[in-house]
Amino acid sequence: MGYGVAMRTRPYCHLSAEEPETVSLGLAAGHSLRQMAMVLGRAPSTISREIARNAGGKQYRACTAHTLASTRAQQPRRFRKLRDPWLWSYIQRALREGSSLEQIAGRLQRAYPDDMGKHLSTEPLYAALDVLPHGALRTELLAALRQARKTRRPRARGRDRRGQIPNMPPLAERAVEGTSRTVSGHWEGDLLKGARNGSAIGTLVERTTRLVLVAKMDGTDAASAYRGFTKQLQPVPAPLRKTLTYDRGKEMAEHERLANRLAIQVFFADPHSPWQRGTNENTNGLLRQYLPKGTDLSSYTQRELTAIAPRLNTRPRKCLTVATPLAVYAHLRPHTPVALGP
Repeated sequence: MGYGVAMRTRPYCHLSAEEPETVSLGLAAGHSLRQMAMVLGRAPSTISREIARNAGGKQYRACTAHTLASTRAQQPRRFRKLRDPWLWSYIQRALREGSSLEQIAGRLQRAYPDDMGKHLSTEPLYAALDVLPHGALRTELLAALRQARKTRRPRARGRDRRGQIPNMPPLAERAVEGTSRTVSGHWEGDLLKGARNGSAIGTLVERTTRLVLVAKMDGTDAASAYRGFTKQLQPVPAPLRKTLTYDRGKEMAEHERLANRLAIQVFFADPHSPWQRGTNENTNGLLRQYLPKGTDLSSYTQRELTAIAPRLNTRPRKCLTVATPLAVYAHLRPHTPVALGP
């Protein structure tokens, strides 16, 4: 049996449909586990585990291994904590008595504060019910749930259940002048997140002049974004406050309120299209020089953030023929004081 050139060992995963045949032929020819592992690009321990799991107590055969592996893959798996007969009986009894899974989890933690083996979140409880084989018990327990659904929607797939932003004007409706950068007053906005996404600041960039405004945020929610952006944009003269383009983050859920308060049109970029807000994306990268990733941004005051903005606004830009954003912005309205935040 020829092996050819040895391949680099791959991370562990179950053998493919063709690989057991190679193992079977190798064993029949008297080759070692290490030799077979080399030709398959596997670790010797992977081959050893495959033989132990799927030999069926007899000589290893590819067809037998495939049958055993397929059967094992179809068997329902119950979470390890729910292998405790007492715990599983407790859950069934509580469901029949009308308790929700959240109530069951909370009751277990209160009744057994020092026994971590009885502490469960609702997710493994839902999963344990989901993998029950079809039958009377499954039907009875699923019917006892508050929603009484026969199947559960996946947590990470399908429609976003956190709610959708209502009435989002698409970016395609923005005037051509906003795209061409020939007229000032069109802004891009975003949140710059802090450590573990627990804090944030607001960033606003004018598309034509590249002027940057940095807003203090009390939190990362929609109300905080509304207050922060309002404080920064309100001092901007109305002719230089035409549109604001944002991504589809939930923090912009109060966009209609912001638009009415500031007499500004708010548009939303297409999903997964950061280049439609390229000026803001680039500016956020520049701000990371002063606000590194992993920083707790809630510790910054508005005065400190306002002091950071001039470092970018007084930096000459090649796209402005080496002028600074602040100089170009001031030239637009020579008789209007330049507002860079309170």
